[in-house]
Parts: sequence; C-alpha cells; structure tokens
Amino acid sequence: MASLYNTKFYHRDLSWLRFNHRVLQEAADQRNPLYERIKFLAIFSSNLDEFFRVRVSDIRQIKNIEKPLRKKLISKPNKVLKEIKEQVDIQQNDFGKIFNEEIIPQLASEGIHLIRHEDFSEEQKEIATTYYEESLKQITEISCNPCTEDHSVFVKNERLYLAAQTAEDEFLMVEIPETEPRFFVFPSESEKSFHITFIDDILKFNLQKEFSEKRETAFHSLKTSRDAELYIEDEFSGNLMEKIKEALPKRDTGQATRVLIDPEMPDHFREILKKALDVNHTDVVMGGRYHNFKDFMQFPNPTQKKLSYKKLPPLPHPILANCESIFEVINKKDQLLHYPYQSFEPVIKLMQEAANDPLVTTIKMTIYRAADESALNDAIALAAKNGKDVTIFIEVKARFDEHNNLKWGAIFRKNGARVIYSYPDIKVHSKILYIEREVEGKPKRYAYIATGNFNENTATLYTDFGLMTAHKKITKDLKKVFMVLERDMIVPKTKKLLVSPFSTRERFTALVEKEIELANEGKKGLIILKMNSLQDEGMIKELYKASNAGVEVRLLIRGMCSLVPGIEEQSENIYVTSIVDRFLEHGRLYIFGNDGDAQIYIGSADWMTRNLTHRIEVVAPILDEDHKRTILDLINIELEDNVKARIIDAEQKNEYVRNSEKKVQSQLATYEYFERMQ
Repeated sequence: MASLYNTKFYHRDLSWLRFNHRVLQEAADQRNPLYERIKFLAIFSSNLDEFFRVRVSDIRQIKNIEKPLRKKLISKPNKVLKEIKEQVDIQQNDFGKIFNEEIIPQLASEGIHLIRHEDFSEEQKEIATTYYEESLKQITEISCNPCTEDHSVFVKNERLYLAAQTAEDEFLMVEIPETEPRFFVFPSESEKSFHITFIDDILKFNLQKEFSEKRETAFHSLKTSRDAELYIEDEFSGNLMEKIKEALPKRDTGQATRVLIDPEMPDHFREILKKALDVNHTDVVMGGRYHNFKDFMQFPNPTQKKLSYKKLPPLPHPILANCESIFEVINKKDQLLHYPYQSFEPVIKLMQEAANDPLVTTIKMTIYRAADESALNDAIALAAKNGKDVTIFIEVKARFDEHNNLKWGAIFRKNGARVIYSYPDIKVHSKILYIEREVEGKPKRYAYIATGNFNENTATLYTDFGLMTAHKKITKDLKKVFMVLERDMIVPKTKKLLVSPFSTRERFTALVEKEIELANEGKKGLIILKMNSLQDEGMIKELYKASNAGVEVRLLIRGMCSLVPGIEEQSENIYVTSIVDRFLEHGRLYIFGNDGDAQIYIGSADWMTRNLTHRIEVVAPILDEDHKRTILDLINIELEDNVKARIIDAEQKNEYVRNSEKKVQSQLATYEYFERMQ
C-alpha cells in the first residue's frame, strides 16, 4: 500500500476500526432493547482489546524492522499507529457518552441504579464493608511501590487494577480479583428499585478507608493490553515469514500495546505510572472510570422486566430433524443448513450416527474453535472408542482458543483417535468433515462443508451455512484435502472444490473474468459476495476491472473492507453494505450470475491474502437447484435490509441505509422465512 489514504485501497486497520464503530452504533441505537445495547458496549470493548493485542502489537514490532523489508509488510507504521490512537480516542469518548448519558439514566428509569461508592447509603456502606472483610480482602493482591525513576511495575495482561498514590514517594497497585463477580447487587426491599455497583467501587470504598490515614487517597482504574505473542504468521508464510522473524529485534514477552487509564487520574500520578510501566504517551488511552466492559455481557437484571431481545430459538431442520438416518437422507439429496435460524443438532446427530454405525470405517475432521463442553466432540471421542479410524486435525493457532483445542485433542487421542496438530507455516481454517462407510463391499463417501466452526455455542450466535452431501466428485475432492493435511499428497487436484492456497484465487479470478466477458458481450454481468472481510488487493483489482466493464457488483462485508466503492472509472458499479445486528454475520457466500444460471459457492475463505494464500480453506459449490433458490432468496432479503445495514462508502462513514420502502430487518425476516418452512 503506497500511502495511508488513497482512493484505491482503504487501510485495513482503519477499516476494522470503522467496523467496531458499527458495533458502537448498535449500542447507541434506541431501537435495541436496553440490555442488548449494554451487550454491544461489551462486544465493542472486547473487540478493541483483541485489536490492540494483535494488530497494534504486530504494527509496533514491524516498525522496528529495516525499511526495505518493512515496506513489504506495512507502509508508514508510525502514521498508522497515530491514526489508530486518534480514532480510538474518538470512539472511547463516544463510548463514555453512550454509557454515562444514555445507558445509566435509562437503567435508572427501569428501576436499576448503577451506583458509585460515593453514592452508597449508610446501609450499603455497611454491606460493602462486610463483603470486603469476609470475601474480598483475603483474595485482593496489593503491592506498595516506590516513586523512583528506575522502579518498574509489571501488570498482567487484560487484568483490572486500581492505582493510588499514598505518599509523595510511594504508590499502591491493587489487582481486582477475577474469581468474584464483577457486579454486586445490593439487597432490595422494593420490587421496583434495585442498586448495583462494580466490585471496583466496593474495593475503592474500603481501600480509601484503609489507606487514607496518612493522606487523602483516591484510587483510579488501570488496565494494560499486552501482545502475548506475535500473530504475523496469520498474514505471511514461507521465506517472507522467516525474514520477518530474523529481522525482529529481541523483545520482552508481552510488550504493552495499550494502557487504559481513568481520565480523573491526576497528571503527576499518570507520569509516575507511565515511567513505572515503561510506556509512553502514544500507549496511553483515556478509557473511563471503569475498564473491561466485556464483563457487561453478564450484567445482572434483578427485575422481572424483559429488557433483552425476544428469543428466536433455532428451528428444527424440516428434513433432518426427524429422519431415522442422516446418511440415508443425504444419499438421496444434498442438505443445506442455515445457522442460527436452524438448529445445529443435525451435525451432532450425524456424528453420533457415524460413531455407532457399524458400516462407518473412517472419520476425518478439522477443528478450529471447539466448544468447551460439546456433545459433538463427545461423539467424536465415542467414534474413536468404538474402533473407527478417526483422524482429527486441530488448529492450535486458533487465536485465543489454543488451550481449549489442546484439551480436546488430548481427549480424542486418549480415546484412540489420531490427532494432528497444526503445521508451523500454514493455518488450517477449513470447516470440513469426511465420513466413509463400507456399503456392499464398496466405500461410500460423505462430506460436510461449512462456513462456521464445529461449535454448538457459536452456532446459536453466528449466521453460517453448512452443506451435507454424498456427491461423488465433492467427496472425492474432500478426501484429497485430508490427504494433504496428512501429508500423503502435496497438491490436491480437485474437480469441484476450491482449496486454498492451491486453487481458490485462480478459480475466483476466472469466475470474475467470466462476468466481465458476459458484460463485454452486452449481457448482464453480476457478482454478489458476502464475507467477513475484503482486503486482498489482487481480488479487489479484479472487482474494479469488473466494475469498469459494467458488471454489477454487490458486496455484503461485515468487517473490514479495503475496497473503495463509488469512485468514477474505478468502482462506480460497486455497492457495499454491512449488517450488524443481534447475530454475527459470519457466512461466506459467493454468487456469480453466469448469464442467468448462477454459480454459487459457500466456504470458509474471506477475500484476504491470508485466506487465499496462507491458509487451508475449502469452498464448495451449491449444485442442488432447490438450495440455489433458497440462497438467492436469503441474499435478496439481506440486500434489501434498510434497518441494520450501513453503507460502506469511500469514507466509511457508516450511514444507515434509509429509504421509504417497507422496513426490512434482514435477520428477523430470515427467521420468518424459515418459520414458513415448518
């Protein structure tokens, strides 16, 4: 990228911040129930934590590499970091206004009072003292530190602290216990009025009494984000990856990438802490009185009022829910599942049937993010225990899920499965399952290919597609993919499946070129793409070529989007929207008009360089005409969204789609679509 801002490619990290702004918009949206708005604040906070741990961490390290190599990785890293900080400061300020000026007063109007320790009544002070003495005091770690130039303090990543200067030459650091709930609900004698406080305030109230004998002591919140690990391997591999590793200077593990500080902290004490924490001005973000807003995902509702979304329980699949054998069903016809509108249960049922079916000989599967407790994983272990040849490929580099994936790997291996952990140079992001049965002396193959993880929990929160098929060419292709993962094959020559890094980019490019060819012949060229992120410059250039040829390009991009739409003689035929609503839009869908005979694919690959070049991704064609029609119905519903869709324009201002037509909130409309199928 030649510069931070240009009309060809919007900077990926700044675009990601614009995505998080869309999350913040949902927190501000008065149409959302109050507790859902609170959850969007929690999601915004959690997203930002990860952004600093990963992307900001990488940029800070890359800027220390010599310029020739650095220019291959990122242009103007210092300018990028400065712009990130400016944007984050603006968003944090908006966050504080939403929370303090809207959420807290609206909670109060519902009889829920979130109070500070300064506002405790005499009775609440007694309760707070008792709770501290009996529960908090013995588990609260307090350290006393000298205020000297050479003194340093280490604070743990993402942990909450309170800091106070108790004398001219010393200060305290208090670690807020994680083992206790973040919120404390005071006993209430009224069914109409409830008082809740942060555990932070319980501690502040008691610590100020305890340490204010010498001088008036004020405690202020503090949190540090650290890069526990470099995640550059997500983006680069091979020789370039090795050059990066060699070029990186030696560094202390867990360098601080952001320090969130209470803006009420006195300036002189802030300077003391910056020296003690070994950070500079660019690392410090004014975060507010409280940090770790992700804890608001568990904010208590002591009332009987309905302050959350109306429940939309997953619907039973009209064919798979009550069938005796899933194998028999997909022998006759491919089956397509749509989460979270439909239940994930058929996937669990498929694995349970495979575990107990005497005809099943082989099961192969990839796991990227496993659920903590999982009936699906229990069935995998049972299959291995029952003597099936079970091979599980586990991606241990699935960011922040490494521990859980290793746990399940050990369980599978204990039950007799062959467990292969991820390779150093490539990440396996595919969501694929292969099953082989011995039927009348011949192998019969089955496949499940999805856009989302094998995870019962996220299947109720993320919108995804899953394809079950016994199609001979698709299942044969999938067997080859697993041969690659098992290192029995180097390059899979597939007939139907697109497999990164081998054929996905080439095939998608050819599909775009076909639409350009149609447009040049005077026919309608049409491309509709739905994905999480669009960043790869090569594919963006292909879409620009399509636009210039008169192809209609319609994009639904949930997260970052480096493509710049609406530019004359570049992208004037490209229109981009982004939907942020109650469910996380996660399904990847690729539709090419093909002169009225649409070619449709689903898969795990965003159009990011890492997905096309540095990961194992699998994309499957939708061949069944019924399923094609369903997908076209669903994508049209999303394209018509004028309630939760935002326009992604050249400046990424995130203006809502607004028109005078009938209001369409696509996620609710999609649920109603599947309800009609029951």
